Amino acid sequence: MNLVTVKGQNYSFDFYEGTFNFNADSSLSVPVSEMASAGEVKQFYARIATAHYDDLISNLKSYQEKHHLNDWIYYQLIRKVAEQISPKSENYFRYTLYKWFILNKCGYDARLATGNNQVIFYIRNEEDISDIPFFMIDRKKYMCLNYHDYGKLFKQADAYKPIDIAIPEAKNQFSYKVTRMPDFKPEGYEDKNIEFSYRQKNYHFKLKVNKEVQNIFKNYPVVDFESYFNIPLSRETYSSLIPTLKENLKKMDQKNGIDYLMRFTRYAFLYEDDGENLGKEKRNAPEQTLLSQYSDCDDRAALFFYLVKEIYNLPMVAVLYPEHLTIAVNLDKPVGNTLTYNGRQYSFCEPTPQIRDLKIGQISSSLKHSKFEIVYAYEPKRTAN
Repeated sequence: MNLVTVKGQNYSFDFYEGTFNFNADSSLSVPVSEMASAGEVKQFYARIATAHYDDLISNLKSYQEKHHLNDWIYYQLIRKVAEQISPKSENYFRYTLYKWFILNKCGYDARLATGNNQVIFYIRNEEDISDIPFFMIDRKKYMCLNYHDYGKLFKQADAYKPIDIAIPEAKNQFSYKVTRMPDFKPEGYEDKNIEFSYRQKNYHFKLKVNKEVQNIFKNYPVVDFESYFNIPLSRETYSSLIPTLKENLKKMDQKNGIDYLMRFTRYAFLYEDDGENLGKEKRNAPEQTLLSQYSDCDDRAALFFYLVKEIYNLPMVAVLYPEHLTIAVNLDKPVGNTLTYNGRQYSFCEPTPQIRDLKIGQISSSLKHSKFEIVYAYEPKRTAN
């Protein structure tokens, strides 16, 4: 009987609430030139395809299943694994090749293209993503995962030639939907004090926020509004905010409760347009808005939507104007200015500071005659009796 001895390097690193351990067999170490080319990609794959990678892929899949990781969060784990095997700062091309190989062996349809001594990394995705490059192969859409690494050096997509390598496992689409945030370790949270005044009474909140949230969404694209409005809070942040809000609202009727949430979202946070704050449009997930010093109308609309959904679970629509996004809510009794959508009346609830102190059912005078589009309609799921 022959004994198989596994040699290689053991790695261990923290990944949000857990620790990921893996052994990289020595056969996984494939030397690669720093000059990106199709020939180098093919040579890399020819060698690594015969390596002992099964245990690593099995560990990754088990971890994903155990911790219920959405694809975007799972990709952050794969990035960290690739960084351990081949640090990004030492050889970017080689680091990207490992990400590509691991994603494919985990079942995702990932592709590479080269040109201008650059390697461009794509993943199959059919969702409505509006701000990153893509290319089409056989009527399938592939979104670019690494264009931000090149900044202004990134060329138009036609400057890069896709490399055709058939990988049997690579069948699945990748999704940018984040429907569950990781459970970060409690010691990673910091306290953030927030206060605002409602009807001559001051309300104080001690939120638990985690800066890792910003890292998760650092390179997150502009997704469709349904995906955007359904990004949740992490468990600790949720527990530090939602029960307190529910306690504050329990003696208020529906209209006053919605008014309270609207004004909390409007006045508890400083406003600044993304163009001024970040130099570009960037939609913050609700937890990012709670964490950030500044936020704009998109961020507040998403946070207000989330709070109303969690506490009242009412039908809502997201209303997009040429330069503004707001929310309208289907209240039990419509208030003020309403819009009708699919036979229901929705009252405007403006969660972003305006020149006037708008009440429920009021909209900015500058928007009264502007065209708008309903970009997302939320319908609560009915529970069976």
